[in-house]
Amino acid sequence: MSKKPSQELIAILDFGSQYNQLIARRVRESQVYCRLLPFDITPSELLNLNPKGIILSGGPASLAKEGALLPHRDIFNLGIPMLGICYGMQLLGHFMGGRIALSSERKYGKSRLFVDNDEDLFYGLGSSLDVWMSHGDEVAKIPPGFEAIAHTRSCPAASMRNKKQKLYGVQFHPEIAHTPRGKEIMRNFLVRICGCSGQWTMSSFIDYSLEKIRKKVGKGKVVCALSGGVDSSVTAALVNKAIGQRLGCVFVNHGLLREGEADEVMRIFAEHFHLNLHYVQAEDRFLNRLAGVTDPEKKRKIIGEEFIRVFTEEAKKFGQVDFLAQGTLCPDVIESLSVKGGSSATIKSHHNVGGLPEDMHFNLLEPLRDLFKDEVRILGRELGLPEAIVSRQPFPGPGLAVRIIGEVTRERLRILRQADLRVMEEMRKYEKFSEIWQSFAVLLPVKSVGVMRDERTYEYTIALRIVTSVDAMTADWAKIPYHILEKISNRIINEVKGVNRVVYDISSKPPSTIEWE
Repeated sequence: MSKKPSQELIAILDFGSQYNQLIARRVRESQVYCRLLPFDITPSELLNLNPKGIILSGGPASLAKEGALLPHRDIFNLGIPMLGICYGMQLLGHFMGGRIALSSERKYGKSRLFVDNDEDLFYGLGSSLDVWMSHGDEVAKIPPGFEAIAHTRSCPAASMRNKKQKLYGVQFHPEIAHTPRGKEIMRNFLVRICGCSGQWTMSSFIDYSLEKIRKKVGKGKVVCALSGGVDSSVTAALVNKAIGQRLGCVFVNHGLLREGEADEVMRIFAEHFHLNLHYVQAEDRFLNRLAGVTDPEKKRKIIGEEFIRVFTEEAKKFGQVDFLAQGTLCPDVIESLSVKGGSSATIKSHHNVGGLPEDMHFNLLEPLRDLFKDEVRILGRELGLPEAIVSRQPFPGPGLAVRIIGEVTRERLRILRQADLRVMEEMRKYEKFSEIWQSFAVLLPVKSVGVMRDERTYEYTIALRIVTSVDAMTADWAKIPYHILEKISNRIINEVKGVNRVVYDISSKPPSTIEWE
């Protein structure tokens, strides 16, 4: 049987770094399982998780100022190998008896690191390498029992260690692409210092998850919000594998789906699954609640609340239901929840993790909340899901409601569905379509003057959003050939009544989000 991820867990303590999800990705790229945890987790809670190592993330705080985020002092005395990154190294220096000082100048950008000791953390990396600095404080005096193992021209202790206690710190960011050999540094910590075997796979995650789901659910029943997207589909397949017929799936047609989507989802699941699946036609009740609503957060919460109400009603047909299974992913959690007591900001509420009514009678079951989208696709293939589902582009739970800026009406939905259909039909012909993360249309509440058939028009504008990404935490606008954009624009304007202008969104994430609302 595959080794469970819990047997080789790396605990990443989150101090609000914008790169903390990248740390998690680098750890998993070395086939080691990890979890992102609150910075103030207690020593006993950490010991209960039995981690092979601890990583202290960077963060925007400063030890030289009030309000610095501080972990429990005793986590440094647990005998667990530790790597402090940037602010994490400063914490290590501070708590172990060193001195932290404000740098004479903020160090930001590319630096040349000179390796003084290549026994472990920098094993096999040569005498120097490029790294990425981003800090205002630094360890001015290393703690007793520590030694500097790398430096830059302006930072004498760019990396330090206490070999006996297996405590390490780096003042730079090995997790980002601007440190080209950072992945090797991370792997040296995981394998050479923490003793990880690097054998974590999706197969082992399945074993771990099945046991965890069975333990949590017990003899209870689960209802799953099945939309046909990869997240909810993988969730349904995983929970179904764990508890079988005690899972009931509900497909809600909230009237905010793409053209022909409801029929497609029901057909696919009828052919490939033997699930207890109920179809609910709820378009009228969703659109009635959304009438007159223009604020994007209110729209998301209304849709989330209505989803839960539909499930609550539908669950009666399954008997007593104890859990609601949702396809919440790691990026959803990171974007929706601020670091406890920290400085990271809520970007938007996600319908899976926000907007739940206070009188909800289900407990949440979110088996994918520690995974990224590409990992979920791999998991789906391991579970035997058809490629038509596994490779689907992400589609937001609130559906087209967050792609209509302003009020959602039947007429606006008609226009957007028809425009979006043209986008997908033409994009599927693109030879690099497999490299595209998402491609869709957005209906703007902006009308402009046009000329069609020698007559003046005053109609809506469609924005095209086409991006490339790995896990949705960052994204870049796709450099689509002009002739494809031209074809999409011509088809929308000529074939979709109510549109006379098409524009292309060339903003990246950050600072923009992928969805417009």
